[in-house]
Amino acid sequence: MVKTILKALDGPLSDVERIKQESNYLRGTIAESMEEPISSGISDDDNRLMKFHGSYLQDDRDLRNERQKQKLEPAYQFMIRVRRPGGVATPDQWLVLDELSEKYGNGTLKLSTRQAFQMHGVLKWNMKKTLQEINGALMDTIAACGDVNRNVMCNPNPYQSKIHGEVYEWAKLLSDRLLPRTRAYHEIWLDEQKIAGTPDVEEIEPMYGPLYLPRKFKIGIAVPPSNDIDVFSQDIGLIAIVENDKLIGFNVALGGGMGMTHGDKKTYPQLAKVIGFCTPDQIYELAEKVITIQRDYGNRSNRSNARFKYTVDRLGLQTVKKELEDRLGWSLQGAKPFHFDHNGDRYGWVEGVEGSWHFTLFVEGGRIADVGDYQLKTGLREIAKIHTGDFRLTGNQNLVIANVSSEQKNEISKLIDQYGLTDGKHLSALRRSSMACVSLPTCGLAMAEAERYLPALLDKIETIVDENGLRDDEITIRMTGCPNGCARHALGEIGFIGKSPGKYNMYLGASFDGSRLSKMYRENIGEEEILKELRVLLSRYAKERELGEHFGDFVIRAGVVKATIDGTNFHE
Repeated sequence: MVKTILKALDGPLSDVERIKQESNYLRGTIAESMEEPISSGISDDDNRLMKFHGSYLQDDRDLRNERQKQKLEPAYQFMIRVRRPGGVATPDQWLVLDELSEKYGNGTLKLSTRQAFQMHGVLKWNMKKTLQEINGALMDTIAACGDVNRNVMCNPNPYQSKIHGEVYEWAKLLSDRLLPRTRAYHEIWLDEQKIAGTPDVEEIEPMYGPLYLPRKFKIGIAVPPSNDIDVFSQDIGLIAIVENDKLIGFNVALGGGMGMTHGDKKTYPQLAKVIGFCTPDQIYELAEKVITIQRDYGNRSNRSNARFKYTVDRLGLQTVKKELEDRLGWSLQGAKPFHFDHNGDRYGWVEGVEGSWHFTLFVEGGRIADVGDYQLKTGLREIAKIHTGDFRLTGNQNLVIANVSSEQKNEISKLIDQYGLTDGKHLSALRRSSMACVSLPTCGLAMAEAERYLPALLDKIETIVDENGLRDDEITIRMTGCPNGCARHALGEIGFIGKSPGKYNMYLGASFDGSRLSKMYRENIGEEEILKELRVLLSRYAKERELGEHFGDFVIRAGVVKATIDGTNFHE
């Protein structure tokens, strides 16, 4: 297997490949680093490996300069990402994470754009205790980051919850069965005893091998007509096909991904392409074989070009499909018809099947916190104490209080009202359709603000929206602090990528249903220029749009930007 990987390289192994190769299956010297008492940080090699364990070492960048002046090391802290396939958590699990965020974190929880929980501000000395308590609540952080398959997404879909229930089980199966097999996580964090002897490579990691994947790998399952997990942004996108209220299988799309690098036109966001259809019982084998193709042919020399989308584009979609079918020993069926209406969430109370109810909250930036008079975190804590259903994280950083019984609906509603928890109906549809990554102060890759800045920018954009009578018009708007794409900026009808402090590249023209990419409109502009451009564009949209036309479609039809349905044309 190692020889197969090395033959796929166009050059020498990148430094990260060396780290993985020398790590003894993701162990490295993490255990020793966490015991080292002098520094609150760990070595760069161990930090690279920590991603496979679901955590990143970060520092508070707001404090960097002051600490440097005082000749202190950076304010190191860990971000922990909790893997939740399909974004489902029980009330007891919610309460555990709520308590841990107060006891060891910064007092907040972040709902990620991949339906996972993130906890920030955990100090090195508290990491093991935190992970053990997460494990005690039947959760883990394994493979929430790193060069492996990550948290598998699926629609929360409260208005089709019978189908969602089935799709969720498949998402959970994929997420669990595609985990790394190494016992490094259990040994380091859960005190599992090492097994004597050294098993063969195939015993330890029969699918991933000793070097794992060249980069991260993502899978999502969408249930039409909702594309709220942005299925075309996934390495493997599975589109549920339902006939006569029965799940008959999935259309398979390959090669999506959002990240790129500023100034490098060989990097770009890409949409997954549909290659066929398979039955539900075939999806695990299919996913496994796709992963082995990326393992064997992905770029291990240049991490900027290491995602599966570049492997597909380099080899050709049909070549990858043939290789997949050769490895499977069977052929995909022809793709089935499907249709998406939107890629956003539907807020407020919705009745599901069998008398259950679901309430979708708008959570700005996905941040669960008490801020001033808005006691979001406290209110959800009180709901979790009595709730008998579950919580579901959406792919848009919002939260569904799900599977509420008819008998309990009034009680939950009273707590929602008591704490002023909102479905966002009093806000503009633009704000309800917004997403932002964490960015500053904790993300080391951030070039500009995102989560902390977007709400203030939206305040000013909403003035323009109101002036043009567009308050109830849904327009997806997304902001990231760097080009890595955590908030899927390239699928926003209006997208912003941080370029430098206070400066952003502005993108337009993605489709409302997530099936078309955006295109660069203005480069390296600040707030004044952003508002100036949107004042003109939104005014034109209000006056010139056709009946039912979305903003992203309008800017294409009006010739403001060109339509982009393939990432290889993204920079043209």
